[in-house]
Amino acid sequence: MAKLTFKTDLCKGCGLCVTVCPKKIIVISKDKINKKGHSPAELSDPAQCIGCAFCATMCPDCVISVEK
Repeated sequence: MAKLTFKTDLCKGCGLCVTVCPKKIIVISKDKINKKGHSPAELSDPAQCIGCAFCATMCPDCVISVEK
């Protein structure tokens, strides 16, 4: 199982990672706000992550890391 981590304080909630996830398990948080005032991305079902790293590649701010 892959481990996906977000640097939530740096995420600006642009949603690019959401659009490229083949499993559709990345969502923009509806109840969390980071230090910059944005709703960060998060995983809805971590067990479904396949570790493809499309999200990390797409992220313009490099806030996502994937470990296999």
